[in-house]
Amino acid sequence: MRPIRLTSFGYLHLPTGPDGSPVPPAADRIEDVRDRLRDPAAARDILDLDGLNPRVQDVVLNTPGARELLANLADYADLPAGPSHIAIGCAGGRHRASGLTEWALSPVFLGS
Repeated sequence: MRPIRLTSFGYLHLPTGPDGSPVPPAADRIEDVRDRLRDPAAARDILDLDGLNPRVQDVVLNTPGARELLANLADYADLPAGPSHIAIGCAGGRHRASGLTEWALSPVFLGS
């Protein structure tokens, strides 16, 4: 399997283009999870944590649609002409995007 670069980012922290819209990082595939996955930041017990924390990863992974998204990304990565770079973005980049990226890099996910 060839290496794939994963990037997590927050749309609120991106530079803006001439039209004022955020400019995401250059990637073969950009996943915008702002509308696809519920924002876990509302859960007070993880508000001050980020996606590097296993508790945040667990909340994100158990959000409806998260496992399906990761499975879809894994299938896409396995295509013969698949990506070399996938970027995952959410509003602030702190919970959903980084939690999904960390989970996708985990031995549990990679071994499945």
